[in-house]
Amino acid sequence: MEIRQIRNATLVLSIGAHRLLVDPMLGAAGSMPGFRLFGSGERRRNPLVELPRDTRAWLDDVTAALVTHEHPDHLDGAGRRFLAERKLPVWASPVDVASLRTKGLDARALDGLGMDVEIVPARHGRGLLGWMMGPVAGVYLAHEGEPSVLLTSDAVMSDGLLDAIARLRPDVIVAPAGSANMGVGGDILFSIDELVTLVRRAPGVVVLNHLEALDHCPTTREALRARMQHEGLIEKVRIPDDGESIVLARRQTPERPSVRRVSPVGGLQKWVAARISG
Repeated sequence: MEIRQIRNATLVLSIGAHRLLVDPMLGAAGSMPGFRLFGSGERRRNPLVELPRDTRAWLDDVTAALVTHEHPDHLDGAGRRFLAERKLPVWASPVDVASLRTKGLDARALDGLGMDVEIVPARHGRGLLGWMMGPVAGVYLAHEGEPSVLLTSDAVMSDGLLDAIARLRPDVIVAPAGSANMGVGGDILFSIDELVTLVRRAPGVVVLNHLEALDHCPTTREALRARMQHEGLIEKVRIPDDGESIVLARRQTPERPSVRRVSPVGGLQKWVAARISG
């Protein structure tokens, strides 16, 4: 398995014959409004940084996309245009498929991807704000002969996520580490303390991204490395720079668990989140 970190949550996941473009935010620096609304910290136009120089060459090799949810920092206008122009299959949770199709994309439910797949419901914040952020879900993928991987999607810590990690025992977890906060309603991504818990509970390697690309994500790579070093966890984590490639091998583990079929429900929550995120 290879993970090529692009920017923020955008990466190319090579697993089996698939080259999956995950959560494509492909716009130029400053092409979106700032996400920080209140509190300390400067509101700046997003993304804060450009794509790595060789991004277009890496995108030429992708065979499909995987979209964990429709927030603009995971699927922006440039990302939608790229997917539509290339006519790429777009794998997503059933709760997002219909909406993605209205945007001109060839959206398909993840259970047709041709490997073991489980949707792992997530909480993108707490309280009313977390509800308004919409029905977000992580994705567990297990391909024969490859490491299994859990993409948590945007999430804060929850018992459901920890239970899924204990049951699925993923070789690799990819998690957002920017501790995003819009200045109201609390963090909408894992705090650094929660990331420490996540890494401790992970059976394998944790890849931390969603860093240094958005105005509402204050955590830096340097600060994150320092904390993981202090906690004695640095050997379990990878904190890639934009453009960096990570190659990961499968751990020698017992037989993989059976995946469960989860059917997320969108309804009013999906409708509200779609109006907010555009």
